[in-house]
Formats: sequence, structure tokens, C-alpha cells
Amino acid sequence: MNQTVKTYFDAFNAGDVEGMLECLSDDVAHHVNEGQIRTGKDKFAEFCAHMNRCYKENLTDIVVFEAENSTRAAAEFIVNGTYLETDAGLPEAHGQTYRLPAGSFFNLKDGKITRVTTFYNLADWVKQVSNG
Repeated sequence: MNQTVKTYFDAFNAGDVEGMLECLSDDVAHHVNEGQIRTGKDKFAEFCAHMNRCYKENLTDIVVFEAENSTRAAAEFIVNGTYLETDAGLPEAHGQTYRLPAGSFFNLKDGKITRVTTFYNLADWVKQVSNG
């Protein structure tokens, strides 16, 4: 498993945004599910602050796949979460829990993540929190 990606996921599960930022290049391109591309560590940190306010998540069953030359990696995992605060344009939050398969794709250079792209099924998430 790519050590940078492992460290990134360990930091995510520890709620350690600074640890995640250490894994990123200064000009990281963050492609979020159903959103715009954010460039740079500052934009990534803003995204994390927003996510941590609205959601409490832990990733399990993480499987990382790595290209032979260590410039690309991918991971699939399960997002186990609690919806803490209503996010704009989404159903009202009242502590609903959800379990959602997801995946991330990474570009790496010089031991840093230069691109993070994450995908999950938003319709599945909405269904889970709307029925919760």
C-alpha cells in the first residue's frame, strides 16, 4: 500500500486535518463528488472544516490499489457516518447514520498527493438520511 495514501486515510479516521494536509502538495487538485474542483491546501482545509461541521465519518474496509510507478493510486472503502448539521441543499440533519460505499483516486508526485477525486452515490446517501 502506498504509504502516503495510508497516512492520509489514517489521518482522516483520526480527525486529523493537519495530518491530511501534510500528505498533500501545495497545489493539490481536490475533485469532490457533485462539486467543483478546489485547488490548493487552503481550499482543501476549508472543505474539511465544512465536512467536519456537518458530518462525523469513519472509513472502514479500505483497500488501496497502486500503480507500479507509484504516481497513481485508488482506494475503495465504506463510509460510516453521522449527519450532524444540515448541509445546504440537502435533507435536514438530525443525527441520522449512514453506511455508504465510496472510492477515491489519487495522483502522487515526490511523496505528496497532487490530486484527490472521491466518488459515492449521492442518491443512496439522500435515501439513507431521509429514511433515518
